[in-house]
Amino acid sequence: MKPVLLLKSLLLTGSFALLLATSAWGEEVQLPKKQQETTSNDQEAISKQTANQPYSLAKRALKHRTKSTQKLVQASVVVQVTGVRLNSVDKQLEIILETAQGEQLQPLSKSEGNNFIADIPNAQLRLSTGEVFSQENPFTGITAVTVSNLDANTIRVTVTGKASAPKVELFDDNEGLIFGVIPTISTSQIPPAEQPTSETPQTQPTPSTEQPTTETPSEPPTAETPENEEPIELVVTGEQDRYRVPEASGATRTDTPIRDIPQSIQVIPRQVLKDQQITRLTDAIRNVSGIVEGDSFAGTVDNFNIRGFDFNSTFRDGFREPGDTLRELANIEQIEVLKGPASVLYGNAEPGGIINLVTKRPLSTPYYSADFSAGNFSYYRPSIDISGPLNPDKSLLYRLNVAYENGSSFRDFVDSERSFFGPIFDLKLSDKTNLLVNVDYLKDERTFDQGLVAFGRGIADIPTSRFLGEPGDRREVEEVNVGYRLEHRFNENLTLRNAFRYTSNDSFDYRAQPLDLDEGTGELSRNFRSNDDYTERYSLQTDLVSKFTTGSIQHTLLVGLDLARQKSDGSQRRLPGGLTPSINIFDPVYNLISRPGLSELTNVVRDGNSKTETLGIYLQDQIAFSDNFKLLIGGRFDTVDQNQFNRLSETRTIQYDEAFTPRIGIVYQPIQPISLYASYSRSFAPNFAQSADNTFLEPERGTQYEVGVKVDLNDKLSATLAAYEITKTNIGTANPNDPDGFSLPIGEQRSRGIELDVAGEILPGWNIIAAYGYTDAIVTESNDFRVGSRVAKVPEHKASLWTTYQFLQGNLTGLGFGLGLYYLSDRVGGDLPTLDSDDTFTLPSYLRTDAAIYYKRDNWRAAINIENLFGTRYFESFNFGRNTVIPGAPFTVIGTISFEF
Repeated sequence: MKPVLLLKSLLLTGSFALLLATSAWGEEVQLPKKQQETTSNDQEAISKQTANQPYSLAKRALKHRTKSTQKLVQASVVVQVTGVRLNSVDKQLEIILETAQGEQLQPLSKSEGNNFIADIPNAQLRLSTGEVFSQENPFTGITAVTVSNLDANTIRVTVTGKASAPKVELFDDNEGLIFGVIPTISTSQIPPAEQPTSETPQTQPTPSTEQPTTETPSEPPTAETPENEEPIELVVTGEQDRYRVPEASGATRTDTPIRDIPQSIQVIPRQVLKDQQITRLTDAIRNVSGIVEGDSFAGTVDNFNIRGFDFNSTFRDGFREPGDTLRELANIEQIEVLKGPASVLYGNAEPGGIINLVTKRPLSTPYYSADFSAGNFSYYRPSIDISGPLNPDKSLLYRLNVAYENGSSFRDFVDSERSFFGPIFDLKLSDKTNLLVNVDYLKDERTFDQGLVAFGRGIADIPTSRFLGEPGDRREVEEVNVGYRLEHRFNENLTLRNAFRYTSNDSFDYRAQPLDLDEGTGELSRNFRSNDDYTERYSLQTDLVSKFTTGSIQHTLLVGLDLARQKSDGSQRRLPGGLTPSINIFDPVYNLISRPGLSELTNVVRDGNSKTETLGIYLQDQIAFSDNFKLLIGGRFDTVDQNQFNRLSETRTIQYDEAFTPRIGIVYQPIQPISLYASYSRSFAPNFAQSADNTFLEPERGTQYEVGVKVDLNDKLSATLAAYEITKTNIGTANPNDPDGFSLPIGEQRSRGIELDVAGEILPGWNIIAAYGYTDAIVTESNDFRVGSRVAKVPEHKASLWTTYQFLQGNLTGLGFGLGLYYLSDRVGGDLPTLDSDDTFTLPSYLRTDAAIYYKRDNWRAAINIENLFGTRYFESFNFGRNTVIPGAPFTVIGTISFEF
């Protein structure tokens, strides 16, 4: 391991101590309740309008009430608010506090800088998602909305405007208490199509001097707000268990709703991860169609197959991450699966799609959360998540996630230990400029476990707990990430962003590698070997987002530049052949010899370094011809320059590739809840096969055609149905006229499929995330593989269902249940069959059942999650060949207790 990582870990530990030392500073930001009542302005209640309401609110039967401090003091019943919703309607944002006792809520308001603050005494926020609801940039002119418990009997609502504190009207109806928020936007911030003219009044009328200062009159229906206009779609929901996410930042790198993007996009939100007690990316992707586990390198890395194509590198906040470890989810807010070619924004990648992890952001109000999980196989995992301001004016925010994990396994001799530390800071340099700085450190040590072996056309009939390596087989990984994201908003229509990330990854393994099985005797030959690798990656992104109009056509233009440099150095050493003892899979005996020292691994088969430099320039325009017809068009030019040096042969290999990748798609919305779309997109990836003249083949290219429909079944439940065809060409295949192993670029793989994904809330308290995918992935052209062969690891059918129900009222309030079903049809295992041989085997189909029960009360939550309720014997995947079949875990129980403050 590299000494520099020790220094970095000490620096990170020091920053952790600094955060703990400044926790009292963050607590000072909470103003005592009495302090809020020291002036007449603070005691002033918000008025409630019944006349001249916005046209959408006028349709409701609102109850007008008069506020008084005396009535406020007399109130004694603590009202429970069980949900928070944000609803965009015309020129205002509605904040809805859901409660059956809305008429009893008596807010006191004040303004501080750009913040509107309303404190609601005798009320308590009780969300199953936690005690804090926070949403950034929910509406034009509004940068943040936060609803939290100020103390045991007071709710605080904070709305932050971009230019100044917003204007607020207050209503109550059968849904609860409604804040009608109208942002203050200057003329220069209004898009050209909305600029006032001499015939059109600018925004709403200014109140006359005779009107009370606590009231803000609303604009009646005008030519700009016709009475027959429908309210804008409900785009943000924070109530109960939020399973529906309306936006995915990774799809277009702009704030575009998923329903307006001509691409299948699935998002796994934090609430699903919490309800399923997910800590591994492999478990999270069970909820999405068309994606399965790939080569996990003995369970130590995250690799996947999306739509029939292997994908070995995840992205985080738009940055590519080295695919050399298991991703940590403690600091992840949501997981975005972007299906189909993504090269137009992310450069070289496989055509099946990518996974983008979105990091949690710092909060402007103090938040403290602690979890502890424990389960069978000696598993336990404590974690904390704390956030808040570090100075009184809230210009510096922080968030810190820390997790530790330790456990054994149902597999013999298998254990793991894992530590994660991730602070992130958000500095407001000015009203228009923010700087986000993040640092995280991960250390992962676990047994290098390559599972079971194939036997004939199936799997060896031995216990799934049987370990076929040697006790002490290990892999260790240390990873450090440091980065920043700078954003400057020139105005509402022009934003410049610049981001940088540095990643270092140091990995080491030493194991007894399985080689060949004698099925007659059960003897499995093995070889002691070790890898030692170090990788550094520097990534820089700069982009400009501009919103403008040409006549009646609206544009969102994105232009950007990506630069990256990755340097790697590594080697593999092996014990000379014949010195490693074999093992009998039916009657194993371990430790027949002492594990050789590294100096005894004298057969060096790999030793060298490499440097890869990439440049990408991209342009994208999202064009709205009307409210229901939109066009997405984009293109990217990439260069990839690779330089590899082999220290064994003292030879250098240089490869340079260029590629242009386009994307075009249309969206038509015949009615508001339905989006019909069609798209064409391409991808590219460098080709490592060589032709007879020792030059590398042209890059592999992917081409996809996709059509689909997205439906909002209601305001909280959405579905996506997609059909696609992807063809990957220029795959290197053997040259039949060349005995030296050179290749021709005529290999081709094709994948066709249909996918259905559903997520959201069916009824209050009843949530669902479900998926079905049909994938037909085959080899269509090759000189060395059999044409028509199914692609390994890819099931024709995959289906999943996870649903939870929580009681929202009565004696069982807070009690919830969860049920999960996960099905995979049979898959092909082993290497693709060649023209001369077929060593494939079958990974059998399976149906796994999961369950959960949980109870939430006040600021704590207790849960029990059961995986594989009926103890089904099944197999997750295989790594490569016939001797690395990964079995699934049997009946597993995990209990979790959580506290939030």
